Amino acid sequence: MSASRIDCAYTFDAMPKPTRLTHLNSRGQATMVNVGAKIATAREAIAEGVVQMRRETLAAISSGSIPKGDVFAAARLAGILAAKKTGELIPLCHPLPIESVSVEFELPKITASKKSSESVDLRIRATASITAKTGVEMEALTAVAMAALTIYDMCKAIDRAMSVREIKLIRKTGGKTDFNRDSVEKKSFARARTAAKSHRASRSR
Repeated sequence: MSASRIDCAYTFDAMPKPTRLTHLNSRGQATMVNVGAKIATAREAIAEGVVQMRRETLAAISSGSIPKGDVFAAARLAGILAAKKTGELIPLCHPLPIESVSVEFELPKITASKKSSESVDLRIRATASITAKTGVEMEALTAVAMAALTIYDMCKAIDRAMSVREIKLIRKTGGKTDFNRDSVEKKSFARARTAAKSHRASRSR
């Protein structure tokens, strides 16, 4: 077995054990978490996602030649509206009076030498903030998802092969614990390498 295969095989073993799911009661039934006893704190969440499309599709969006209209304006408003409606869309989410939501788009750099049929990634980033007893991770994720789906809807007439992928939480602050994807992934990779080295050492004895 190659070193890369060993690293892959031990990635999940090296991950920290998950904590108890708070959305399940003692009988394993789904339930809404009671946050009444928590203290309201300033919270922020950042999420990202990617819409993969043809280069010519991105060019049409950027030039404003999509028949349905301004794609970025529609997607931005859809994301903001979805964030405000998250408590209605996801059954166990608390309805929250969000204080701020922003949706931004990162366009890839495209050189003139690339073919128009090649795929490019349009990145979406949503940031949600609030002062409350629970976080706004789901609001940020929902904003990204709806913005991505709106882009697909606006552009599907010219590119039905578009795909929405990699919707994920990037960072969250406030509440009991903070989260930063970069630091978590670095720690997970380090644990996986350590486990793989230990495995190789035990096999060579």
